[in-house]
Amino acid sequence: MLLRLPRKELVFTAVIVLIAAAPGAFGASCTTQSQMTAAQRESLSNAAHIMGMQIQVGDVQGLRAITLASVASDFGGIADSVTRLKPLVQQATITVDDLYILDASSNPVSGSRADFYCGSPVVVLNFDSLPQGVYALVLLHATGVQQPQQISLILAKTQDDHWQLAGFFDKPMTEAGHDGLWYWVSARKYAQRPSSWSAWLYYRQAEFLLDPFDSLSSPNLQKLQHETDEVHPQGLPISGSMTLSAPDQAFAVTSIEPTTQFGGALDLEVHYTPDSAQAAELRDPPQARKQVTDVMQALLSQHPDLRDSFHGFWVRADQGTNSLFALELPMDSVAANSAPPKGSVFPAQQ
Repeated sequence: MLLRLPRKELVFTAVIVLIAAAPGAFGASCTTQSQMTAAQRESLSNAAHIMGMQIQVGDVQGLRAITLASVASDFGGIADSVTRLKPLVQQATITVDDLYILDASSNPVSGSRADFYCGSPVVVLNFDSLPQGVYALVLLHATGVQQPQQISLILAKTQDDHWQLAGFFDKPMTEAGHDGLWYWVSARKYAQRPSSWSAWLYYRQAEFLLDPFDSLSSPNLQKLQHETDEVHPQGLPISGSMTLSAPDQAFAVTSIEPTTQFGGALDLEVHYTPDSAQAAELRDPPQARKQVTDVMQALLSQHPDLRDSFHGFWVRADQGTNSLFALELPMDSVAANSAPPKGSVFPAQQ
């Protein structure tokens, strides 16, 4: 795909509450934190604190022991996530920021779509093919560390009134030292210039950081999505590939996305698929460097605003799942090139 939401830090484990979509919707009930009884808040908060501490110390087996059997039987994804998170949150302060009890006890046995409308302003939670039962969503924050994290837990209530883990999501709270609100404000500034590519990419970064997980919607997130749609660059698809024309050749670019994976600064990671002649050039290091630099120069020639909004480029030439060549350069090391003809960036024929 051409532009994709930066999901490197997003962990999703498919569980019983997220199955295949079914037609129709079931209006289940939601109890917010302020509407809960003291006993409900204490029970749910205590369960979340225990799980948060197990994540913090990397206690994979302890967490698995309080996980639904259907999820614990395929625990590899959660285990990997906990192992990766441990060094990031080990010294963090873990807080429970939001609690929601989701009552689907009257849901049809066969399962159907369930929409939960929570509080005011309304937060909407959507799940597909939800079995009967009582569930909860808990949002945890791990702060006070260099890379603060947000963790969303889906819990299921057992017949003996205990909470067990049923789903696990995590995301960073910041990227390159800035939170989602900062990216949202910055996106608006780029949109006013206008710098459509920078605005679009910053809006997508804001969406990534501000949306805890894909099944949640709120007025603020809807407003953010509306603003994002308004600045979507004309002719730039979200999926598929695009042809990027440089002075001497064209490149089949398959993705462009922000990333902080290569040193913490906000870079642009660009993937392209070389044709046979380009792939042959990549066997020669000087020719390979020139080819990949041509990709960077072509992008900056057509979208010079990217030079100020990103630290640098990571460009990768891919062949299937293999990377034939990769190069990183900061923006100030990418020399300006003569602009290619207008209209030289367009979606490739599918």
